[in-house]
Parts: sequence; C-alpha cells; structure tokens
Amino acid sequence: MELKILKCHGSSNNFILIDEYQQNLFSDQQRLTLSKFLCNRNSTLGADGILFYQNSQNADAKMRMFNPDGTEAEMCGNGLRCLGRYACEQLKKDTVAIETLKSISQVKKENNIYFGVETYQAELNNISLQASSLPILIDETRFIAQFLPISKQRTFTAVSMPNPHLVAIVDDIYDDELEQVGQLANKSVKLLPNGININFCKILDDDSIYVRTYERGVGLTASCGSGMLASTLVACLLKNIAFNKRIKVFNQGGLVYCQAIESLDKQYKVFLTGNATFAFTQLIEFKFSDFSNLIQYCDEIFVEEIQNYGGFIEFSKP
Repeated sequence: MELKILKCHGSSNNFILIDEYQQNLFSDQQRLTLSKFLCNRNSTLGADGILFYQNSQNADAKMRMFNPDGTEAEMCGNGLRCLGRYACEQLKKDTVAIETLKSISQVKKENNIYFGVETYQAELNNISLQASSLPILIDETRFIAQFLPISKQRTFTAVSMPNPHLVAIVDDIYDDELEQVGQLANKSVKLLPNGININFCKILDDDSIYVRTYERGVGLTASCGSGMLASTLVACLLKNIAFNKRIKVFNQGGLVYCQAIESLDKQYKVFLTGNATFAFTQLIEFKFSDFSNLIQYCDEIFVEEIQNYGGFIEFSKP
C-alpha cells in the first residue's frame, strides 16, 4: 500500500504522524506491526513513536500513540502538541480538543517561543497522585518521596498523567543510572506489571528544572512531555518550586514551559508549552508481509523549521 507520513518533533522527541481522519486505515495489530518496523532506529526512518490522527465523536480529533515496541501509550505530551498543531491546521482552528486514550485535552496555538518555532500549549488532565491509579502494588494512599526496590539511593513520587510516572529529585543526572533504573523498573512485573516511566529531575533554581526520562516502551529519549509535567508537579509538591508558576523545563532536546496548578480541593491541572516542529513528509510503499521492500519518496522538507529549531537549541542551553 501507499501511505503519506509526516515526521515531526516536540523538544526533539520525534514521531511519525499518520492521518486516519477520513477513515481508519489499519487494525490495531497492523498499527503494532507498523510501530515496530517504522520506529526502529536501524530502519531508514526511525522514531520515538507513531501518532495516529483520527476522527472523534467526542472532540475535534483523536490521538492514538504507539511506542516502538508496539505498545500503546495513554498519553504523550510532546506528541500531543505535534498532533494538536496538525489538527489546528487541518481544521483551521487556533484551539482544538483532542481525545486521547483516557481523557480529552485542549491544545492551542501560542506565541512562538523563538523566531520561527511553531509553539503550542497542551493541557493534560485526569491527573492523579493516588497510587491505586498506577501499576504499583501498594495501598491507595499517595506515594511521595519513598523508596522502591528499583533503586537503593533514590526516593520516588508516583504520578499518573494519566500514563504512569515515577519522579526522583536528584542533585545530578547520570544516563547510565537512569537507564539501569528504568530497565529494572520495567522488568519488575510483580511490582510494576504494566511498566512505568522513570524521571530524574534536577532543580536548577526556583523557576527552572532539568528533566531526563526513561520512557516505558522506548528507553532514554531526548525529552518526554508528560514526564516533564510529572516532574514539575512533583517539584511543586516537594516545595522545590511554587505551584501556579510558569517554569522553564530544560531537556536534552531543548526547552519547554510547564505550569502546575493546585486547586483548593487538591486537584491538579498541568500545562505544557513548547515547539511542534514539522521536519518532512514522505510517501512510502510497503507490504505488511514483507517490509524489506519498503520504498520511500521524498515529498516536502520543512527546511526553515528545522533551521529555526537548531537556533532555538543553542538559545535554550541551561
């Protein structure tokens, strides 16, 4: 079959976007197969996941996100910005409601954070600190700054975004340690039967943090939108930074702005503002029976967007 794809990224967390708005093109088994093959970094494309843009009866559009291992994620903050931009442009709107696996999120166009860098804000809801909402075999109380068998030296706080996260506030971030903890956590099926995202968060000052994430089903990535929001919320809960404050969140792929808002009844809203950059579109031809004969045709390259984001990377070094 022939298929048009869009390569895009949020904070260098890159995705393949496939438009299924007019009709669903694939079964879930085929989406799993596509994700495993097209996201493979040893293939000619490679990505941190596939975003399927679909119609919705409950919102302007629907996002389904599949990881490179074929699993489906409940949420993807960086992907949500990218798909939200695509929906805004397709539907000719500045604000859209996007249905995800467990909630509906608002995505809106924002002023560019840097010259020529298309910027969108995503609101994530259905946030929970109740450990019962996470795949952790403990009681229903909040799990805040406690030890787990996955690390002898780090304490973790559990947050559902609604995809599951553990956040550790650390003085320094070491990739080897994060990868080791992430791999152990996602192999600990008795403790975490559905796997989990692990975030290391370094406090830089009272309005900025640095976050590195080991993503379930992916591994270490340049950034993770829901992980940066989870880290922001935890930093607020532990009084490292203040609620309601718009803060800078640095990551390996750039910079975003996050805000965690706490209501009087201890409910939370989180907002993520950052780039939604289009890199290129391609036409691909393939057969599910034999991906070795994949054929690619270059369609359009968004040269200015790529160059402008390169400038932003230099600008956004902490």
